[in-house]
Amino acid sequence: MKQIIGRLMAGGMLAALALSMTLHAQEFKLGSRTVQVHGFASQGYAYSNENNFLTMNTSHGSPAFTEGALNVSMAVTDKFRVGGQGYTRKIGSLDDFRPSLDWAYGDYKFASWFGVRGGKVKTVLGLYNDTQDMTFLYTWALLPQGVYPVDLRTTYIAHTGGDAYGRVSLKKAGKLEYTLYAGVRSFDNREGYYYYSAGGGFPISTIKGRMIGADLKWFPVKGLTLGASGADLTAHRTGFLGKTPYTFDSNPNRPLAGYANYARGKWEGSFEYRYVNNYEDISFGGATPIHEDKCTRNWFAAASYRITPKLQAGFYHSSTNVEAPTIPTNTASNHIYDEVVAARYDVNSHWDVKAEGHFMDGYGDGRQTQGFYKQWNPQGLKPTTNLLMLRATFKF
Repeated sequence: MKQIIGRLMAGGMLAALALSMTLHAQEFKLGSRTVQVHGFASQGYAYSNENNFLTMNTSHGSPAFTEGALNVSMAVTDKFRVGGQGYTRKIGSLDDFRPSLDWAYGDYKFASWFGVRGGKVKTVLGLYNDTQDMTFLYTWALLPQGVYPVDLRTTYIAHTGGDAYGRVSLKKAGKLEYTLYAGVRSFDNREGYYYYSAGGGFPISTIKGRMIGADLKWFPVKGLTLGASGADLTAHRTGFLGKTPYTFDSNPNRPLAGYANYARGKWEGSFEYRYVNNYEDISFGGATPIHEDKCTRNWFAAASYRITPKLQAGFYHSSTNVEAPTIPTNTASNHIYDEVVAARYDVNSHWDVKAEGHFMDGYGDGRQTQGFYKQWNPQGLKPTTNLLMLRATFKF
């Protein structure tokens, strides 16, 4: 009965948000300029046979997967544009419908080959990071979690700082698109960093960090994108282990990515490889720091096919490999392999529904954010997980 009530409440919440939107993107005039308003509301349901996933009670079926956003943008002049997006969600214990500012910035384009953005700016890292809130762009209900973890969305989707960007024509060799950025990272005390650290016995009192990075995309022929990204991140965490103060410093945390996407006719394929070079110094009570290596190798390969104008089917394999798990003899803690089959149906231009099955082997290291948390699996983690994910999204 509780599950039925929960599902009805979640569905009602989605319906209420959808009813607050019209069926078309809104535009209105501010002086001589047009202001555009867009948004989305999404409701999901997850059911697993074993482990609980992403802080949801998925082993009993959970509708606790609701999110929505509203964004506004305007071209102030022909070269200067401003915009921002408010966002809210509740995915298990990730957030609690607390409204947040996803991004808000000003963008001035001097020429096609050079422009600047400043404010809270989306972070260009890999194939999907800066478009992960645009679920209508892809087939999947969940992006590959080894590369685009839902439980670390806040700290990866944007930085507070600035970008330089541009697009350069290579004539017959296509086009190059570059982005350089630097800024301060965002952290949320109801997301993965806090939960996995607490599960490991190190509750966080404060955390802060910065990032610098670059992304380069090459469009050699129609439909093909090749790219590479790199970033240097820091995170300084403080807290208490019992009554003893501790500090964690990432020194450094460097994700490096190479990726490709090709779309032709009814087919689309994508690939991304990401190596996260993460070294941490841990100090207790001001003593000499202890050094830890927590590096991972992550990749995914995906393919989708549009069966009809409304129906699309796809498959991806996602792989996460932990180089130095906390317990080396526990073979389930050094990896997560996720085989995914998915289907998407576009009801109309505003509604889509998705269904996908995840067949996961391994659960990763508890000292890192991998979607599985001790707090939501008190009986211990099983080595395999089968997960059904359903999701409906309304957009305008």
